[in-house]
Amino acid sequence: MTDQKTPVVGRDAAAKGSFGVGVDKIRKRPDFLRAARALRQGTTGFHLQANPRGDGSEAVRVGFTCSKKVGNAVARNRAKRRLREVARKVLPEQGRAGWDYVLIGRAEITATHDLAQMARDLEWALSRVHAQA
Repeated sequence: MTDQKTPVVGRDAAAKGSFGVGVDKIRKRPDFLRAARALRQGTTGFHLQANPRGDGSEAVRVGFTCSKKVGNAVARNRAKRRLREVARKVLPEQGRAGWDYVLIGRAEITATHDLAQMARDLEWALSRVHAQA
C-alpha cells in the first residue's frame, strides 16, 4: 500500500473548507479577534474585516460569522452558506496572500440579498481595505 493521498475535489473539498487554491479557513478565536481590530469595510449585504498577518505565509484565510441578530440557527446557517459561496467565487482571485478576511452577516439582508451583487460588493470592499493598507 502506498502513502499517496488522493486530492480532495468537488463536494468533499467544500466539506473540508476548501475555498480554492491557497485559500484556507480561519478557525481560532484569536485570529478572529485580530481581524476585528484591523481594517474593516461595510457593504449592503455584509461587513468585511481584513488583517494583513505579516507572518510570511502565502495563504489567504477567510472566516465567517453571524450573530443571533441575524436570526435563528436556520437563518444564520443560510447566511453563512451564502457568504461562503461569495468568498469561494471572489477570494481566490482578489484576496491577497498573507491576509485574513472575516465576513460578517447582517440581519435580514445577507440571507436574501442577490449573490451576484454580494460578489460585486466583496470585490469593492476588498479594493477599499487594500487601498487603506
